Amino acid sequence: MHILKNPSQEEGKEVMPNLQRRNFLKYLGMGSALVTAATMAASCHKDDDNNNMGGNGVSLGTGDVAVLNYAYALEQLEAAFYTQVVLTPYAGISDTELDFFKDIRNHEIGHREFFKAALAANAIAGLEVNFSSIDFTKRDSVLATAKAFEDLGVSAYNGAGQYISSSATGLVYLGLAGKIVSVEARHAAYIRDLITPGSFADSDVIDANGLDKARAPIDVYNIAKTYIKTKIDTNTLPK
Repeated sequence: MHILKNPSQEEGKEVMPNLQRRNFLKYLGMGSALVTAATMAASCHKDDDNNNMGGNGVSLGTGDVAVLNYAYALEQLEAAFYTQVVLTPYAGISDTELDFFKDIRNHEIGHREFFKAALAANAIAGLEVNFSSIDFTKRDSVLATAKAFEDLGVSAYNGAGQYISSSATGLVYLGLAGKIVSVEARHAAYIRDLITPGSFADSDVIDANGLDKARAPIDVYNIAKTYIKTKIDTNTLPK
């Protein structure tokens, strides 16, 4: 049974060895001044219950903080999944596949740590995940789950953008979210082609206008909750 309470403690020393937390925004292409702006914006929206467990679960907060915590939760899930894939490679995995999974793991860890740094004291605690339904020894199981996570992640970002405020800081967040979702889409395309060559832009994820589909936060959570053991207060999901 794969249940991790703090995924960050499960990562090997090889993960992003030269990347320090205070440089994550710079790593994503933004100046260090935005770290201060993002932290100040988060502290202005600090949730009254300090994100502690309540009767309905973990509160994501309100406003932009809720949107960022929502994305942070998803990135925690993906980072934990790919960390496990690399720690316990499936039978018959090729060196090329393993190298790509390490790259994807590092990207997801970078995304996770970016949100954690931006949210500062408003960040939710590390989620406890439950991967007991995934057989990490089998390629089909791992790839099917990776495909589900990546497609879900792309649709989640596409659906959450509308909830970010139009403030100067909100626009910064929106720009960064655009950079992150484009990376998630690259992951999704790679995973899809590992399963079925040429399936990277199938009609089940791309509509007739050539646009990626979007999901509302509650719909994303209802899919992801299978793998999240920590209870989240859905009343505070962006809406």
